[in-house]
Amino acid sequence: MLRPRVPVNEKPTGEIIPTITTLGSVVPHDPGQAPCDCRHHAPAASRPTVQLTPGTVLALVGGGTAVVLVVGAVLVSMLLAVAITGASVAVCAVVLRSLLASEAKRR
Repeated sequence: MLRPRVPVNEKPTGEIIPTITTLGSVVPHDPGQAPCDCRHHAPAASRPTVQLTPGTVLALVGGGTAVVLVVGAVLVSMLLAVAITGASVAVCAVVLRSLLASEAKRR
């Protein structure tokens, strides 16, 4: 059930598709043909470029600062909650110990 299956082409065409291509390679003409004006370069890879303007950098810095402050506030509040809980449990333990000790003395 969980074994991977490799897809099989039922009707193979015999065409071999290369897995590695080089972009920007030059395809020369056949030596028997006359030269032409066409460009025989592979199309360049269209990759979107990221342009950082001063406003974008300022927005990124402000957003990062806000995230750090919010995460810090959440972590500090959680630490404070744990500290208050621990202190209240310690006070309850001291009170119960005092009550039990005073009751044992009365007998």
